Amino acid sequence: MTPILYIPDDSGALAAGAETVARAVAAELSRRGIDARIVRNGSRGLYWLEPMVEVATASGRVAYGPVSAKDVSSLFDAGFLSGNVHPLSLGDPEKIPFLRRQTRLTFARCGITDPLSLDDYRAHGGLAGLRKAVSMRPADIVSTVTESGLRGRGGAGFPTGIKWKTVLEALSDRKYIVCNADEGDSGTFADRMIIEGDPFVLVEGMAIAGLATGAQKGFVYIRSEYPHAVAKMRAAIDIARRTGVLGPSVLGSGKKFEMEVRVGAGAYVCGEETSLLNSLEGRRGVVRAKPPLPALQGLFGKPTVVNNVISLASVPVILDRGAAFYKDFGMGRSRGTIPIQIAGNVRHGGLFEAAFGLTLGEIVDEIGGGTASGRPVKACQVGGPLGAYFPRALFDTPFDYEAFAARDGLIGHAGITVFDDTADMLKQARFAFEFCAIESCGKCTPCRIGSTRGVETLDRVAGGVEPAKSLELVTDLCNTMKFGSLCALGGFTPYPVMSAITHFPEDFQPRAMREAAE
Repeated sequence: MTPILYIPDDSGALAAGAETVARAVAAELSRRGIDARIVRNGSRGLYWLEPMVEVATASGRVAYGPVSAKDVSSLFDAGFLSGNVHPLSLGDPEKIPFLRRQTRLTFARCGITDPLSLDDYRAHGGLAGLRKAVSMRPADIVSTVTESGLRGRGGAGFPTGIKWKTVLEALSDRKYIVCNADEGDSGTFADRMIIEGDPFVLVEGMAIAGLATGAQKGFVYIRSEYPHAVAKMRAAIDIARRTGVLGPSVLGSGKKFEMEVRVGAGAYVCGEETSLLNSLEGRRGVVRAKPPLPALQGLFGKPTVVNNVISLASVPVILDRGAAFYKDFGMGRSRGTIPIQIAGNVRHGGLFEAAFGLTLGEIVDEIGGGTASGRPVKACQVGGPLGAYFPRALFDTPFDYEAFAARDGLIGHAGITVFDDTADMLKQARFAFEFCAIESCGKCTPCRIGSTRGVETLDRVAGGVEPAKSLELVTDLCNTMKFGSLCALGGFTPYPVMSAITHFPEDFQPRAMREAAE
């Protein structure tokens, strides 16, 4: 049997040196005269073990990592092509605790298959959902997605089926599916991972959305900072078009659906759906007032479904396994699984897909392994740069949309950034205002001016200038931004600011007082 080696070309793995390792493995194979095949798969999401090399053996896959180029020769000497033991041996990757504890539905193939092999995709259950969808009535597809309880994974948590139903029932000569892959939140990488590791699942999900709503064209809007994802998505679309998965007759059904990739120019605000639509139309990425909703007047004024990557990538398994199967996972109104992205000062940073319901403490302490620095965890920011900071006192909060909202927090895109006890929460609050000021599209006053005044006021707090009065002003400012901003950029900036002030008041004392206390 020809040995098969799996070496990721996922961006995270490449950043850790996977390309150098792949070249070293290829050179060693040539030097030793060994005939083997190298598959450039996606990452499984265990980034502290990347580059992770896997070898297909008679008894299953065996993983080694983190591998560097200098380790390659010793791996060959140890007989790793047969799965032999080496100091970097990880054994069966499925039995690594971080992976074994997951419930992988959306990411079931990520890191396992060749991302651009449609045969691999089919062999691992791909296209089963689309095959069912082509024989269903649009209303029945929408009903299945609605009954599954799938909610938008981009942050808002809006029921996906309701959005699809609105577009289905809208009367128009044209409709569109728009995938928001403008993943700009700090500490998030699920969208990139799925596009680079299993792009056909997004193709399939978007095609199902098109069949469900009557849309015949889809756009994937990817941020320019993701060149590898852009290339992988475009290649997958070309393959899908050539093989009849996309085009004038999806899987021979006579129903049309086409897709293309558009690349953003780097504006954070274009992650907001109406700014994204403006950018897609070739206009400046500024927020649109609502109503009208994009589901009624979206891209080019036509009814448009705007969904996040993970929302669309979760649809194929729902169509394949059924609404009841998917809905069986989770808690409360948060059904199915969520890809939690663990980052920051943490030992085991990576992607962990699980049913809703794990507590924040379980995620940070047990799964993430605590801080990389070994110091106590001080705070976690959940939901990107506009998410609230949760102290350890709130680590009993279950990962659930309503549970986080009840504690003035947001799940957002499910990114968790961990901070140890050296973090200065006044600086973090100031950063939130500063970030908003830089990224504001400028259309509304609360966001454009409020964020700038917020930076100035917190600088007064840091300088000991009327700190109590300044904090009172910040609170009032946050209230104005929260309820007066046109979109979530200005509306959510108060979450990190107010949570930092509420849970870490000691960090907002004048510097002289803090130094004296220390």
